[in-house]
Amino acid sequence: MKNSEARPQLTIGHVSAQTGVSSSVIRSWERLGLIRPQRSAGKYRLYTREDVTVLKRAGFLRKKRGLNAPAIVELLKQEGRVLAKPDGVGAIALRLRKLRHEKKLSLAQVAKKVGISVGFLSAIERSQMSASVSTLQKLASFYRVHVLDFYDQAQAHTPLIRPKKRKVLEAGPGVRMELLAWGNTVMEPHLFRIKPRAGSGESYTHAGEEFLYILRGELLISLRDVAYHLRPGDSFYFESATEHRWKNPGRRETWILWINTPPTF
Repeated sequence: MKNSEARPQLTIGHVSAQTGVSSSVIRSWERLGLIRPQRSAGKYRLYTREDVTVLKRAGFLRKKRGLNAPAIVELLKQEGRVLAKPDGVGAIALRLRKLRHEKKLSLAQVAKKVGISVGFLSAIERSQMSASVSTLQKLASFYRVHVLDFYDQAQAHTPLIRPKKRKVLEAGPGVRMELLAWGNTVMEPHLFRIKPRAGSGESYTHAGEEFLYILRGELLISLRDVAYHLRPGDSFYFESATEHRWKNPGRRETWILWINTPPTF
């Protein structure tokens, strides 16, 4: 497997040539949430092969079926090719700013304690960047809250959660956490959706125990210095106090049923 094929490396010009969709249309579809390209250090859009597949399908629907952009986005959501636009980044930003202001701390004070740059923390609090899972955990630990507290708190508890009603967090580029149950629970079940090459960031720890079941794709998870390569059908258990980090080493999005107990993540 060549890592270069899994990384977002295609420019908007390359994607336009491969899909037959103009750059201006691609950018307009991006604003509607059809695709979410990453950015290079120079702020250029970078696309994956999966983005190309979605855009080819969208181009077909536009040209052959005459659908307008909103209709295309809605149809691709129904097909499971496009995720609903997350509001988790904004919820995290508001929550982090509130916590910092309550403690009357400056950005510099919090950044130093957590071990990140002032600029990065400022960007997180302004919804300009999303924090990785490891950074979220460090911030939660510093403020003595749980990562669960960063989710949208407006939704009421219900025993049945439809896919469109899940609470969502975007935990760094390419990592989407969908909460599958909430309320007075003794478990914290998630559906993790991890893009190729995306992962937790640095190693982290917290209280509790964790259980993983790989639904699709691959996961490379390391407990201290021991690495495990998980594939569909594999299950995995470990104590959360063990230093751990993980990433998707494959070419397709990985889906994981990920359960923490107690809900202290």
